[in-house]
Amino acid sequence: MTVPPDDVIRLTALLAEQRRLLDETRDRTAARALTDVATGILVDRLGCSPTEALGHLARLAAGTGTSLVDLAADLVNLAADDPLAEAARRGAAEGRPTASPRLAEVAVVHAEDGDGMAAALLDETLSLSGAVAAALWALRPDGALELAGAVGLDPLERGHWRRIPPQLDSLQQRVVRGDAPIWWPGGAGRRRGVPPLTGAGQDGARAVLPLSADGGRVGVLEIRWAAGLPGFSPAVRSELTALAEVCARTLDTRPGSADDDRALDAGAVLTALSDSFLLLSPVRDPSGRVVDLRIDRLGRNTPRVTGYSARSLLGQRLSHVSPQTALPGGPIDVGIDVLATGRPAEAEWSIPGAAGEPVHRARVARIFDRLVLTWADGGRIGAAGALLEQVQRLGRIGAWQHDLVSGQIMWTEQTFALFGLPPSAPAIGLDDLSHHVTPQDQATVRRFRDQLLLLHRPSFATFRLLRSDESVRQIRAFAEPVTDPAGTVVAIRGAYQDVSAHYHSEVALAATQDRLADTEQRAEDQERLALHLQEAILPPTVQPVSAAGLDVAVRYRPAGGGHLVGGDWYDAVVLPGKKVLLAVGDIAGHGLDAVTGMVALRNGLRGLAITGAGPAELLAMLNNVAYHLTGGTFATAICALYDPTERSLRWARAGHLPPVLVRDGSAGLLPLPAGFLLGLTPDAVYEEATTTLELGDALLLFTDGLVERRDMPLDEALQALIRLAGRPVGDAESFSDHLLGGTSANTNDDTCLVTIHLR
Repeated sequence: MTVPPDDVIRLTALLAEQRRLLDETRDRTAARALTDVATGILVDRLGCSPTEALGHLARLAAGTGTSLVDLAADLVNLAADDPLAEAARRGAAEGRPTASPRLAEVAVVHAEDGDGMAAALLDETLSLSGAVAAALWALRPDGALELAGAVGLDPLERGHWRRIPPQLDSLQQRVVRGDAPIWWPGGAGRRRGVPPLTGAGQDGARAVLPLSADGGRVGVLEIRWAAGLPGFSPAVRSELTALAEVCARTLDTRPGSADDDRALDAGAVLTALSDSFLLLSPVRDPSGRVVDLRIDRLGRNTPRVTGYSARSLLGQRLSHVSPQTALPGGPIDVGIDVLATGRPAEAEWSIPGAAGEPVHRARVARIFDRLVLTWADGGRIGAAGALLEQVQRLGRIGAWQHDLVSGQIMWTEQTFALFGLPPSAPAIGLDDLSHHVTPQDQATVRRFRDQLLLLHRPSFATFRLLRSDESVRQIRAFAEPVTDPAGTVVAIRGAYQDVSAHYHSEVALAATQDRLADTEQRAEDQERLALHLQEAILPPTVQPVSAAGLDVAVRYRPAGGGHLVGGDWYDAVVLPGKKVLLAVGDIAGHGLDAVTGMVALRNGLRGLAITGAGPAELLAMLNNVAYHLTGGTFATAICALYDPTERSLRWARAGHLPPVLVRDGSAGLLPLPAGFLLGLTPDAVYEEATTTLELGDALLLFTDGLVERRDMPLDEALQALIRLAGRPVGDAESFSDHLLGGTSANTNDDTCLVTIHLR
């Protein structure tokens, strides 16, 4: 399904508007909470209802020309007379909004996590003084400080300061040990003995304050500014100190850190490696199925998304930010597959915004239980770039360029693939190319190099490449010099093409033509001889064991397609003790080797059966014959002895398909006794099973050519045979024709079917 571009743009704009409305709702929530507190104060003091108190507050605000929020803040400050009230009075003297500290208090108390607390501090009050980052650390029992929340720090910076051990000489630990805040309006960048910063505010002013609750230390608050300050005014110091107390009381009620250690580690590593990434976590429905991806961390070069600031992307669903990602085959579908399999994959990601926005080729990989979506800084592709990449892949062409000024060698991804190298491997230059070809082609490669580097002329060459996996590829190379405006050669640009398939086809065709006449004659002679052998050994016998009360029919269907004679065989003979030997087998392969192996096993089984041994013992002896005396013959077989006096069938198998028993118009497989393939290992042991037959029963012994198909699993093919055989049996001959006519082989394998019917 393809969504029209105009619909996507409208959907993106709608989501942006919803985000703006949500932010406004959150601001109104904080203001409403502050107004509710002021209304409660009036109810207590005036003895009126909440509705009357709110109306009185609104009329008072209108009469004084003050906003309802500011008036509510003033009323709360008068009633509370706490450090926040003192901060508000000092702020008013310096022209700062009096409502900001109270709004910050409400937002901190109602924040969902530590990040929300830090954001509340920065958004509601600290941004007025130019602060750019805020961070909260919780003090742990071992004396370490663990990051509880932050805003304005990139993932790498968060990773650095995720846990501060007590022995580390840092500003935060100094505040814990000294129990006094640190005010550095000039910043800490040039102070000796202070660890340097790498994130926001690294050269600006810093304020680090202790967080205390119930007489004990619970953590540290740090504020950073982008630049130095003339100083911290009394109002700012008073406001920060009061808000630190609010944070301490709130932090003391929250268990543990709000950050996930693995997410911090992954975000820190990704920030060090790339500026273009999103760290995503799965969003699941009530059944546990992944339905979306949530943005947990983002790189500095995240594309601009309509309606969102970079910071507001955190915590958003990817489908809300970029609706195109939810299309079939898009990044969300690809990400769900990567989560399930662990195999990295690629997807095309169109960033929402103006029509015609370029597409990013994104790579999706799993990190722990999250996903990372990355893209190259110059990874935008248009129609022409995608077409060029497709042409290189289909033509097995890899482009390259050798910068003669810097010495840098650039290869495309397809070039690394042609040479059998990973993209992280160093590219091979013209000077080293001769070390990667066959000795016979090294002179050719040197001439190719000299023509380019010394004579500055276009050059062509064909050579055999020795790849790291020890395979050989036939490569056609062509290149030309690149000049600057002054005519000086500054680079060599070219391409390699893998022409192995064409080369090998030509060689194979020539060799085939040389051998064709001799091969055809030899094949005809071998086939004729094998066919005569088979006809002599397996003559069509009518009712070979009728004296035992059995009606036996045999059907043999050759595979055709150039190999008419295979190693399928059967036997049905009455032994001296009036028991009937029933057997079917399948020798691996076709032609003379298969027929001679069949002769050895069939005649060997007949001779061994005279000993009076049971089916399992007969197969064990036949296995040793195949292993020691036939020169590498492998075969499957079923050997059965039928006792007509008891109507019992004792049988064993050597890797063969089970017989099918048809009784009262219903068919089913006999349970399988264990048994190895004949000729696989010496002294193999075979299990034996016994089945009692009834009058009217039919037993089907067959080779795999009857049921095997390329387009159907074997168990389904066996069930199809059972359905076909599930009917009353009139006589063995007609029933065999029915089965053979209802099956069709497509595996180029012979078919042998033996039908035994009890009359």
